[in-house]
Amino acid sequence: MSATKTMADAKGFLASGLGIAVISSAVFGTSGAFAKSMLETGWSPGAAVAVRLTGAALILAIPAVVVLRGRWHQLKDNWLTILLFGLIGVAGCQLFYFNAVARLSVGVALLLEYLAPVMIVLWLWISSRRRPRALTSLGALLSLGGLVLVLDLTGSVKVDFIGVLWGMAAAVCLVIYFFITAKENDTLPPLVLASGGLVVGAAVMWLVGAIGLLPMTFSTANTSLGPWTTPWWVSAAGLIILATVLAYVSGIMAARSLGSKVASFVSLTEVLFAVLWAWLLLGELPGPIQLMGGVLIVGGVVLVRVDELRGDRRSAVAAAARVLDHANDVEPVPSGPVAEVPVAEVRPN
Repeated sequence: MSATKTMADAKGFLASGLGIAVISSAVFGTSGAFAKSMLETGWSPGAAVAVRLTGAALILAIPAVVVLRGRWHQLKDNWLTILLFGLIGVAGCQLFYFNAVARLSVGVALLLEYLAPVMIVLWLWISSRRRPRALTSLGALLSLGGLVLVLDLTGSVKVDFIGVLWGMAAAVCLVIYFFITAKENDTLPPLVLASGGLVVGAAVMWLVGAIGLLPMTFSTANTSLGPWTTPWWVSAAGLIILATVLAYVSGIMAARSLGSKVASFVSLTEVLFAVLWAWLLLGELPGPIQLMGGVLIVGGVVLVRVDELRGDRRSAVAAAARVLDHANDVEPVPSGPVAEVPVAEVRPN
């Protein structure tokens, strides 16, 4: 019975918004391992990203058309959302991150990009003029502290002001990505948003490569994944199908279910998954400090999620209290002659 209950709980978690968000982070985390195996054989970052987005856009095109079922007005009505998602959330985020990596260490660039959850909390604080609750603040501090440990930034770090600006720009793009994907929109299915955004992102990457902002170098040499030597297209397929198609679709679903704040904090686990995939596929074993950082990240995510649920519960209780406050309201007696009231409708006080 306990095993059956455990299986049911596991299935329930995987089907929940939080479970989908964790799956999204796990598959997003494979991108580093697949991309690195390609970069080591001569691929340029721009070429790898362009192939990644183009392949994913082609795969999602047919399912997106099926989901639309001829309702092409959905694209027309949401063209701005699709454009912003593809331009900023897909192409812009990756482009700015690559520019940051060109001037900074990968760890510092990634840390700057994942300041996005803190930016979201600050933005919600400023826009609503309501200070974050204690658990949310503590969760933010724990997650960022864990992120620093996972990235293991104890070595010598090269700091470049322009590179920091590129990294912050990537973080802003990530903030916009979470807000766009978290927006409830019944007229635009997640699959259509992902497909349209990938088409826009791929077009932008090829355009950026054509004008020379990013080098486009390709290679057909075999890649290495763990103990296996595989054709280049195996790594490319993993980058396209797992790290892009499945990752973006599940990420949009998770953000719409959890909201931008919680989804952004869960996305921090992507760094932990990236380290784990690098260990399994590239032989890069994470150290004790990185594992401890993973514990802090998960702890921070849990605190933010608990705080979110407590806030929803308080709102529900307050709404119920308002209803009860007005339950015994009596309509004013109309002036003029008193009308006869049936006895059955007279209620005791």
